Amino acid sequence: MTPASPPSSRAAKLAQLKAAPTVSVLVVGGGINGAGTFRDLALQGVDCLLVDKADWCAGTSAAPSRLIHGGLKYLETGEFRLVAESTRERNLLLKNAPHLVKPLATVVPIHKVFSGIVPAARRFLGMKAKLADRGLLIVEAGLVLYDWLGRKHRVMPRHRVALRTATRRRFPAMAPAVVATSTYYDARITQAERLCFELVADAEAVNPDARGLNYMAVSGGAGGRVTLKDQVTGEVVSIEPRVVVNAAGPWIDRVNRTVGLNTTYIGGTKGSHLIVDNPELVRQLDGHMVYFGSPDGRICLVYPFFGLALIGSTDIKADNPDTVVCDDAEADYMLGMVHEVFPAIPLSADQIVYRYAGIRPLPAANVDSPGEISRDHTVSRDMLPGSGVPVLSLIGGKWTTFRALAAEATDDILALLGRPRRNDTTLIPIGGGRDFPLTGDARAAWIARVAQSYALTGAYVEACLDRYGTGAEAMLQPLAGVSADALASLPEYGECELRNVIAREHVVNLTDIVLRRLPIAVSGRLTGGAAAEIAAHAASVLQWTDDERERQLDDLRTVARERHGIDLDAVASTRAPLAAPR
Repeated sequence: MTPASPPSSRAAKLAQLKAAPTVSVLVVGGGINGAGTFRDLALQGVDCLLVDKADWCAGTSAAPSRLIHGGLKYLETGEFRLVAESTRERNLLLKNAPHLVKPLATVVPIHKVFSGIVPAARRFLGMKAKLADRGLLIVEAGLVLYDWLGRKHRVMPRHRVALRTATRRRFPAMAPAVVATSTYYDARITQAERLCFELVADAEAVNPDARGLNYMAVSGGAGGRVTLKDQVTGEVVSIEPRVVVNAAGPWIDRVNRTVGLNTTYIGGTKGSHLIVDNPELVRQLDGHMVYFGSPDGRICLVYPFFGLALIGSTDIKADNPDTVVCDDAEADYMLGMVHEVFPAIPLSADQIVYRYAGIRPLPAANVDSPGEISRDHTVSRDMLPGSGVPVLSLIGGKWTTFRALAAEATDDILALLGRPRRNDTTLIPIGGGRDFPLTGDARAAWIARVAQSYALTGAYVEACLDRYGTGAEAMLQPLAGVSADALASLPEYGECELRNVIAREHVVNLTDIVLRRLPIAVSGRLTGGAAAEIAAHAASVLQWTDDERERQLDDLRTVARERHGIDLDAVASTRAPLAAPR
């Protein structure tokens, strides 16, 4: 897919790069690890350039279970350091990004009291064992340890146990074979793609020498220089970095080969997820995630998401991140696993409103099962051939721990540059999490003030606060000649809001808007009518010709159908709008 003409701010950054092609740090990969590292470097005053061959958060980082979690299952393999780090980072994200990261009560269904003790002990000792059924004693022991490891920066309650009667009272449709449930607390991220973008925007806002260019691919490297090809114009730019950070996730080895390095760092696995429109399932979940093991030893989950149910996930060996999709066999598997827990609730493929898949950038490992590969992160160092330019490859990791990995990488980079760390990112808010109203009274006052300032409904302002955090006020700024009215096809979005997003947020393509800047597709609200209306606004802001607008719509139809199972020519939204501007 060839991107369209960019907004002028992108052209200005390109012109600056051509005029001054020397940069201290080049970060390749605009997923969560690259964006986190870019922001950390910017906060240290380092001149840096972030590039991605596509849009920000368009690859693996857009395909997680959308959980911010400590990794309860890692206790089974004795990865205590990883769990402690993950629970700490989870707690920090609840503080630093409260607009997008929310607590999530998580329920573990238990079928027996004593099962799983022997295989759990074998796995803990590093021996091979299949653990398909975790009994009450194993779960309870794990959660006691989990609570203890997550004590630093704690913001949520400790776990609790409910026996059969209490479980049935809370979850009447749960399978009769469930004898107890344990409930603990992790967190979910409502808009993963937006949080990733906000890291990029924060970096550019805090440091004028930090520049992000999406749709910019690495095309070669020699003699200490790296060649970038603009995927918008086709132009080639050669730059001279002092340090290269390869944060390309499952593309890491491919990027390294492009610059002359032969590495085999990545051994990824495919994870697929479904978004399902099943109101009865959502009611039965009652705001909880149900987290359970399948008979084949995999971990499955289901929880409420934008009024729908998010179901995941698979863990399959795969190595081509450019073509990965959630196929029908995986969809049937996930629906079947949820049916095992809620057998009285009909689930069918025609309830799927969105599906997605990505390749986890796990370290290459010789294991029998993909689930055995560690989710920990490492930083490997090479040199650009024929030069003394270090290349740092960020391997592994997960959404929850991106800040910790970024801090580790940034410390390494600062040492290479001979510069001190100026700022610790531990408690620095992200994007719209800055000055976010945390109490009910503060929230109500913020909504009332903004609603009165712009003559908007309180319900709509509240929806924007949930979408953008305190950044909502900038999105609601009136625009000359633009109505504050609702979109005809998506009444919960306003025209000023949409056009501000398009103008301010590095938008190049129609897919950038509906798949990443706004949660339109992932919330099951992408229709042909919505796509056409949004394309008309994008064409006006980005000065697309009629032919370009139609090409953008064709590209979106293809991506929606092939990657996400949406037929824009057939689908019609029957979901009620959440709120309207007026």
